[in-house]
Amino acid sequence: MSSNYGQPRVPGEPTDTATSVVETVTSTVQGFGPINKIHQHLCAFHFYSHDMTRQVEAHHYCGHQNEEMRQCLIYDSPEKNARLIGLEYVISENLFLTLPDEEKPLWHSHLYEVKSGYFFMPNVPSPIEHKDMEKVCKTYGKVFHFWQIDRGDELPLGIPQLMMALTRDGQVDDHLVQGCEERMGIDFKKERKSREYMTGPTHGIHPLANGGGKGLETRLREVELKNDSPPPYAARAFV
Repeated sequence: MSSNYGQPRVPGEPTDTATSVVETVTSTVQGFGPINKIHQHLCAFHFYSHDMTRQVEAHHYCGHQNEEMRQCLIYDSPEKNARLIGLEYVISENLFLTLPDEEKPLWHSHLYEVKSGYFFMPNVPSPIEHKDMEKVCKTYGKVFHFWQIDRGDELPLGIPQLMMALTRDGQVDDHLVQGCEERMGIDFKKERKSREYMTGPTHGIHPLANGGGKGLETRLREVELKNDSPPPYAARAFV
């Protein structure tokens, strides 16, 4: 099947018959509780928290932990061969306010994303979609991407990168928007108009959210182990 997303082929040999048989058997006899809790598909745009010029289309497959938290697996497309590129946690304003101040900058607000129409549920009737979006626009999200697909990486290289979401007009890549509209059959201007009535967090967007208005870069550094001796149990020999 051809891809509308122009995804490069992931290196490696095609799945062989033996693997397919194993997958068929395991899918029949095993349970997939966490995956089966996924109940919705959301689409949005993310940018690297240290570089707004690097933006990607992100397809979220989410399940609620409870009314105030949902967790999402993020893929680069809704197609069968989509690559798992990251994850997002979405929490209520109440839970966000309990976070330590040093943690808050890692989370982004969803108000602009929702009201602009750029955060949407593909193929879901507007009355149903809006019911959920009324809640989402009051929440905060924390996103890490493991696969830097915008660089053309064939495999997930490097360390996880913190991502952020759009917060105002003029930030999103117009070509990204146009491509998404064509593939997903959505009119963002129409969506924006229909969501004008929606409101954000009760206390307004927290000033420490969205990187506190600054760029944040995920980096890896080498440090000395606090104790490089093996734990006591590791030295025991069993015969």
